[in-house]
Amino acid sequence: MSPAHQYKKLENEIVDSLGKRLRVFWQGFLSFFKRIHHKGKQRFTVMFIPHSEKRIFNFQISVFTLIFIVFLLSVLLVGFIGLTTHFTTTNDQFLKISNNLNVSEASLESFKDEIVELRRVVKVFKGRMEGVLTEIGTEGAKNYLEQGVGGDLSSLVSLEDVEFGNLRDLSDLISLRTYLDNAVEPLGEIHQVLEAQRELLVDIPTLWPLKGVHGNVTNRFGPAKHPFTGGWYLHKGIDIAWGYGVPIVATANGKIQKIDNDPMGLGWYIVLRHNYGFHTRFGHLDRIIVQKGQEVRRGQIVGYMGSSGLSTGPHLHYEVWIGTQVVDPEQFLSIRSPLIKKSVSSGR
Repeated sequence: MSPAHQYKKLENEIVDSLGKRLRVFWQGFLSFFKRIHHKGKQRFTVMFIPHSEKRIFNFQISVFTLIFIVFLLSVLLVGFIGLTTHFTTTNDQFLKISNNLNVSEASLESFKDEIVELRRVVKVFKGRMEGVLTEIGTEGAKNYLEQGVGGDLSSLVSLEDVEFGNLRDLSDLISLRTYLDNAVEPLGEIHQVLEAQRELLVDIPTLWPLKGVHGNVTNRFGPAKHPFTGGWYLHKGIDIAWGYGVPIVATANGKIQKIDNDPMGLGWYIVLRHNYGFHTRFGHLDRIIVQKGQEVRRGQIVGYMGSSGLSTGPHLHYEVWIGTQVVDPEQFLSIRSPLIKKSVSSGR
């Protein structure tokens, strides 16, 4: 047999074999489908038998119908579970948003209260600032402070039309911010004025003469009754009583002009010469730690409190002179020191 005939024969055998296999598979598939169809068409009888004398209720249902009902119930169950989960999540989110809203409302109320308090503080600040500017004579700064306190929003929204609400609060904040911005330049001018007067202040006897304590003012400047003779005389300074060893400081920059002892008067005392014709005198000292001709700075310790000379107890007798004229020291001490409280005690 020739090779061509052999190849043709082999090809026919393969085709016949594939055809047989396909026919067997198709017959099997049809047989399986018929069995499924037959099983699906089978019916079941469902009976409901009551405990009473009532009629028995029954109905028939096919397998296909039962499968469809089970599938439908499964879909409904899955959908119900999904909706329940979504509702729970949404409800939690709503509660969280509600809580955040309550917190925000409380914060907003606190914010509004702070704005009210800020208005009050700024009103006081404005009055004090204008008073200071009037005293130091910076009219240009005062005029600058008063200009344009409304801010940009005030040109767009009338505050008379907005009685309450966030818009009014925002406009108030802008007005307050603008006012504080305008206060920067006047504060700078005040700073310059104080800087210019700093050298003047350190050369004028305005510092409290006791270091670390205030003491008690037992005798003021002016007519007084002598503690020993009982007669009236002019008390040329103030007496500040406390205890032995309290540091006494220079009340302004100056130079030690005199150190002396007057046993029947001020005892050990110091005279300091300052600029602008000022002199200060410290009496009844227990110990002196400076020397005549020494330059001292404001606040520098010059001695310690005692009871030397004609004295009823440890105290400092402090005098201020301008040229040859004695003046009340409290007129200068009140510039930088607390108000001096009166005392019923006496001393010299």
